[in-house]
Amino acid sequence: MPEVVVAKPREGKFTKNAARRVRVSGKIPAVLYGSGHTPVAVEVDPKQISRILFSESGHNTIFDVEISGAPTAKAMIVDWQREPIKDQLIHIDLKRIAMDKTIKVSVRVKLLGVPVGVKATGGILDQILREVEVECLPADIPSHIDVDVSNLQLWDALRIKDLPHTGSIKFLNAEDATVAHVISIREEAAPAADAVAAAATTGEPEVAKKGKTDAEAAPAAGAKKAEAKKPEAKK
Repeated sequence: MPEVVVAKPREGKFTKNAARRVRVSGKIPAVLYGSGHTPVAVEVDPKQISRILFSESGHNTIFDVEISGAPTAKAMIVDWQREPIKDQLIHIDLKRIAMDKTIKVSVRVKLLGVPVGVKATGGILDQILREVEVECLPADIPSHIDVDVSNLQLWDALRIKDLPHTGSIKFLNAEDATVAHVISIREEAAPAADAVAAAATTGEPEVAKKGKTDAEAAPAAGAKKAEAKKPEAKK
């Protein structure tokens, strides 16, 4: 059974004071729009919205919105705002969904297993993309995309083209985009260590040297001293 969100139409002026009164009453202001319908200002239960956002499918959850005097609508949460201090929901945007039309959504990528490059060679699994963009029918939206990374060796990469492709979803990211890879911290630190050792040997980095060298400056310095010792010409 899909989640049912009961929404109450808001009336009057849609000002900050009006929105504050809605929140004081224990609800949060929201807007329902999309699918060619006129946007409707409503108020909803923040606990119910939080439950949807923290569910397995999260913001990709499709649920029913019931508004008194209007037909039940399929909808998704497409945007939400939180109060930064108390981390409480203060506003949400709901979008009507047509179940027979494809939509574009972001889906979480879930990495399964421990790579060989981590267990055998001390590498680190670094996930670059935690969500990927897909296009599909609303009923085909996956809650997450699972992919086994246990065979990844050191310096191996998992790319979009390596994710499980089915006929129901279309990946919108570039096929060669890196999702995750196994790297070595020691290998990355080696160039920096070499630079430090070189600086210690020369006393300063090569790029820090400016002007003439000591050998180049010596003749010029000698010429200046000789010029200084010349007696003044008698008048």
